[in-house]
Amino acid sequence: MSTTILIVDDNESIRFTLKEICTYASWEVIEASTGREAVELLQKMTPDLVLLDYHIPDWDGMKTTKEMRIHNSHIPIIILTIDERQEVANSFIEAGATDFALKPIKAPDLISRIRLNLKVGKLTDHPQNAFVEKGIKHETLMSIKNFLLQREEATTIDEIQNALPIAYQTVHRYLNYLEGKGEVEIETLYGKKGRPKNRYRLM
Repeated sequence: MSTTILIVDDNESIRFTLKEICTYASWEVIEASTGREAVELLQKMTPDLVLLDYHIPDWDGMKTTKEMRIHNSHIPIIILTIDERQEVANSFIEAGATDFALKPIKAPDLISRIRLNLKVGKLTDHPQNAFVEKGIKHETLMSIKNFLLQREEATTIDEIQNALPIAYQTVHRYLNYLEGKGEVEIETLYGKKGRPKNRYRLM
């Protein structure tokens, strides 16, 4: 089963560095540049772990941690900060953070921290298990949702199937599943000839 990390930092170069580290460890990545965007992605994508910068716009790390805990009580949240003060660490722990990584980030340290927190997270009642039903694999579901997330326009099944190593019928079944859960909306396009085409967008 694949692992998805949500990286939250307003600095694009830092996000790139963190993404490279996670990719090296064979983890998938989704990104947010603000706290509000991060909470929205948390609800849409249900990642396995969050790397959250302390100083970000539109809700700082503290506010974002508290908002994330309202929607997900189990996901590990690692705070990225240059602030070594104990009172800051204590405040984040009280808000719901699970660990800290000091900047500048060192790849071996971060990878080991992520692996440890992922193991701890799996020992809890992980919320992602609640929405994955029989015949729906979390890895395949996340691949399709991540693809839709990267697209600005609504997408056809053919486009998804061509981009991912997933059969047409499987993509169709997973999209129907997501539509039933209210996570995907369908746009029907009627051409001059042939059958109408459905395009799908992540809500």
